[in-house]
Amino acid sequence: MPEPQLSTRERQAVRQAFQRVSEQGWGLAIGVLAALGLFLATAILVVKGGPDPGPHLGLLRVYFPGYSVSWPGAFVGAGYAFFIGYGFGRTIGTLYNRLVERS
Repeated sequence: MPEPQLSTRERQAVRQAFQRVSEQGWGLAIGVLAALGLFLATAILVVKGGPDPGPHLGLLRVYFPGYSVSWPGAFVGAGYAFFIGYGFGRTIGTLYNRLVERS
């Protein structure tokens, strides 16, 4: 069965549906979500308390110097998470835009 050809109007509708995205917007969105997630996870463990709160989450200090499961550590970790999330989101936006340009 032959594939139907798209009219010019249909091609424009498809291209409009798959427009470029804001790379900076994706970076900020993913960065804020990552920072908020790590901050909340740390804050919940600090409030929960105990002799050794969050031993597994505390292992992030290997990758994030200065991080600990404490109130100051929550802010330090949020900064690191934002930085990494921004880079990841920016990469997603860039790859998406390059794929859209090819079509």
